[in-house]
Amino acid sequence: MHVTGRMRSQRVVIIGAGVAGLVAALLLAARGLQVVVLERAEAPGGKMREINIGGARIDAGPTVFTLRTVFDEILAEVGVSLADYVTLRPVEALARHVWGPDQRLDLFSDIERSADAIGRFAGSTEADGYRAFCARARRIYETLEHPFIRSPRPNLLSLLQRTGMRGHGGLWRLSPFATLWDALGEHFTDPRLRQLFGRYATYCGSSPFQAPATLMLVAHVEREGVWVVEGGMHRVATALAQLAAQRGATFHYNTAAAEIVVDRGHVTGVTLTNGERLEADAVVANADVAAIATARLGGDAAAAVPPVPPAGRSLSALTWTLLAETEGFPLLRHTIFFSGDYAAEFDDIFARARLPRAPTVYVCAQDREGGPSPSGPERLLCLVNAPPIGDRHSFAESEIWECEQRTFSLLDRCGLRTRRRPESTVITTPADFERLFPATGGALYGQASHAWTSSFRRLGSRSRLRGLYLAGGSVHPGPGVPMAAVSGRLAAASLLADLASTRRSRPTAMSGGISMR
Repeated sequence: MHVTGRMRSQRVVIIGAGVAGLVAALLLAARGLQVVVLERAEAPGGKMREINIGGARIDAGPTVFTLRTVFDEILAEVGVSLADYVTLRPVEALARHVWGPDQRLDLFSDIERSADAIGRFAGSTEADGYRAFCARARRIYETLEHPFIRSPRPNLLSLLQRTGMRGHGGLWRLSPFATLWDALGEHFTDPRLRQLFGRYATYCGSSPFQAPATLMLVAHVEREGVWVVEGGMHRVATALAQLAAQRGATFHYNTAAAEIVVDRGHVTGVTLTNGERLEADAVVANADVAAIATARLGGDAAAAVPPVPPAGRSLSALTWTLLAETEGFPLLRHTIFFSGDYAAEFDDIFARARLPRAPTVYVCAQDREGGPSPSGPERLLCLVNAPPIGDRHSFAESEIWECEQRTFSLLDRCGLRTRRRPESTVITTPADFERLFPATGGALYGQASHAWTSSFRRLGSRSRLRGLYLAGGSVHPGPGVPMAAVSGRLAAASLLADLASTRRSRPTAMSGGISMR
């Protein structure tokens, strides 16, 4: 996609200033459209949010920045460099993984360095298994990058057609019918390693026991590079908003859309919750598809998307965002403390719809860069996976307290002691995430990837309603910061192509897709 021409002035309203909405706003404004962005929160970012505790700004959403080439390309298309707006520092140690006070394993972006660490941790056979796993993850990614990730809305037939017969064999070798957990058993006999790499399913809000083996590709994406964003992940959102505004986009924060207005089968505007109406030639809804399907944006818009079954929701979370003094354990920026029974953890969440009795705990220590622990309180985000039932069940204080005790007891057993204070702690539950992202139950990744066909069930950027376009982690190509950015770009490309098709002269249109290299 190249921004090489300007469309005649038409108004586009974008609902939601998450990453996908911001990318769409930037690309559409750069083409000369009148872009109005509505955001119900007081700042851009959506799930890429931050919480202020005692003057300290703490990332409380995504904490890992990967596939920076996605953003390099998007910003290059509007004539600027990502490096001019965001400072990124590559990290060598991807994460520290912990199973007890004397069981820890660090992984690195360099395959051989990780293999050496695995060899010391679990033996040379497991190190060889890791090398084979990395090769397989790379093949999966390279097979799917062009015909799937870059495609506006792929299906199985189009995927086979675009890969050809040779690709069909490659596609079959991806083990599309195997679960991630079973496929990992082909590479690792040590249950701890199987648990470690099974965790990549949670990056898509899914269970490794139900997710397809193709999610191995997440491991390859991470090894392609992980960066720390100076100033926090939220800086990416503010930079995109700044660039879009420089190109003419108008932002309205603390402003919520009530209804997408439709006349004779075409979008004509948006009504706000205060009754004001904005005329529009098109609308980009950077909202969870479930919110649209349940008429949160009006009945006409609801008819434009299929129903979203709550049973298919992805993971929610219970998080503690806090300033606290720590001691006793050498945290990296990303540290995972694993539960003793991974299968029981996901059974609790997805089958029993309850907080896990033995949770795995992710800790993002945002002041750690591989050196000694800070001398005073440090910024922490502690997260455990939770069931996406925030729209029908609000966990009692006793349930949250019990989960908190289990969570921090695990950290303590592994040697990490935190001195927490209520006034320096913000707890976010699935019910809170439901209030932030309505109609999701607190699910943070759209629909779970719990079958080999799940990725094909995600909607593309075009809805059934003329003039309504979809973007965000609940649509193709899926959740995560870079994938949300791709969805915003695909929405912008679809909208511009449709507007151009109504012009008599041959337009300068945006080509579909985006390179992941």
